[in-house]
Amino acid sequence: MKIGEGGVDQKFRCVCRIERRVALGLGIGFTLAPSLAFAQADPTRERPREGDVLVATDSDKPTPLTPGDLEVGAKQTMVWPMDAASGVVRNGSRLNKVLLLRLDPTGFDPATVERAADGVVAYSAVCTHAGCDVITWHADRRQLECPCHNSVYDPMEAGKVVSGPAPRPLPALPLRVADGRLVVAKPFTGRAGFQQV
Repeated sequence: MKIGEGGVDQKFRCVCRIERRVALGLGIGFTLAPSLAFAQADPTRERPREGDVLVATDSDKPTPLTPGDLEVGAKQTMVWPMDAASGVVRNGSRLNKVLLLRLDPTGFDPATVERAADGVVAYSAVCTHAGCDVITWHADRRQLECPCHNSVYDPMEAGKVVSGPAPRPLPALPLRVADGRLVVAKPFTGRAGFQQV
């Protein structure tokens, strides 16, 4: 076969194009690698960890909350987890936003009793349907509601879905009290945020 007939010459051009694409892909990969590594190593983006304390999202000076800072039956308080040792507030991802409620534990189901601390329950503040913040509190029914598509959750029964399009309960963040402060006892019970099907 002669080079002019498209045999070897055509194969050589094809191989060169593939090699250029691979080199370009590797170049882009090496260029992005430091920023991706930084994003993964950014402590503000890390999910809540055991031992983290909780601080109000609207606080200028992060101060760890105590059960006494929350009124029984009042609207939820939005908080961020904070590394107690370093003081790093984990506010680099909205998936770390947590809602706190202090309720009368008399009506808690067994799972909620296990995760609550002095009547305080903590759940992901991000709706499992479309990712909006769960900001509506119905004190009369003791239920949480997402205003975007009206998913309703029961904080007394492990954040279960009462009505609406949400496909799963709000992930709970188990708590304990240490030195009078609310402290994360374990990571979220499920993946925070929404998941498209």
